[in-house]
Amino acid sequence: QVQLVESGGGLVQAGGSLRLSCAASERTFSTYIMGWFRQAPGKEREFVAGINWSGSMRDYADSVKGRFTISRDNAKNTVYLQMNTLKPEDTAVYYCASRRAPMSRLGGGYDHWGQGTQVSVSS
Repeated sequence: QVQLVESGGGLVQAGGSLRLSCAASERTFSTYIMGWFRQAPGKEREFVAGINWSGSMRDYADSVKGRFTISRDNAKNTVYLQMNTLKPEDTAVYYCASRRAPMSRLGGGYDHWGQGTQVSVSS
């Protein structure tokens, strides 16, 4: 059973940066598609970014393209989300998730989820 633990959330001002980490307790981490999702108060969960097993293919929601970067370090069983030029609308609980191939933007396609980490951006 894959277990995912997010960290790195916090309070930042608009225009600032933050890096989220997701550590996986799984020996076969490198075989999984990894994704980041977020959910703001009163809104539905939305896709943020995804990355394939090798890191050669990445996918981003239009709202974060050019600002966020997803990456992974299979040797450390960890996926990252580097968030730059943060905006107040980025405020949400961020979740990492994993699945077997193929890549997907649909949360229902992911098999395992972390507990989430809060990101708050002030104006």
